[in-house]
Amino acid sequence: MLLELVITVAALGLALALRPWRAVAEGGPPWPWLAWWAGMPLMWSVDQLARMPIVQPLSGACLLVLLAGWPLAMVALLPVATVSWWMGHLAWTDALTRLVWLGIVPGTLVMLLGAAIRRWMPHQLFVYILGRGFFATVLSFWLAGLARVLVHDTPAGTSLADLLIGRWLAAWGDAFLTGMLVAIFVAFRPQYLATYTDRLYLPPDGPGQDGARKP
Repeated sequence: MLLELVITVAALGLALALRPWRAVAEGGPPWPWLAWWAGMPLMWSVDQLARMPIVQPLSGACLLVLLAGWPLAMVALLPVATVSWWMGHLAWTDALTRLVWLGIVPGTLVMLLGAAIRRWMPHQLFVYILGRGFFATVLSFWLAGLARVLVHDTPAGTSLADLLIGRWLAAWGDAFLTGMLVAIFVAFRPQYLATYTDRLYLPPDGPGQDGARKP
């Protein structure tokens, strides 16, 4: 648990130091941000609610980072873990584990992979949608799940191979959801994505910038 406490304190401390509340507009966060955030506790506690330990919870943290930015997403993950602890009747140690391996680690990895894609890949719409929305989510969630499996013992009645397969399949499920919603937001409501701007991903002679579309 010491490793998870260190990761949590470091991530939340850095996120608060970056003053994430500056990213919230006067009218509050966009409703898709709030709707996704409100549904994440159900994703995190699905194995407990279904009484099936082999069920691999989805993360949702990668899309939250794309919608809100890394600092605000890290702060928002703490209430998600708290509600998951209450809904799933979890021990506080289990809630902390989910906060780290379902939230902080994949969210941080998708931010780092996204920065690499932005730095070294072409600035095109499909690169953003497929790169940051889909493939970065697959890698981030699977690597976080692999790390959790290596750090923690497998639940009773399961094997390491079962968990690795479950993590891999859950990573694709998370990626399909994230990629699909990112594609929809880019097409119709790009202003909902804190990590996207028309100025970067559309050519100068294309549609307008910063979420504005030419008629």
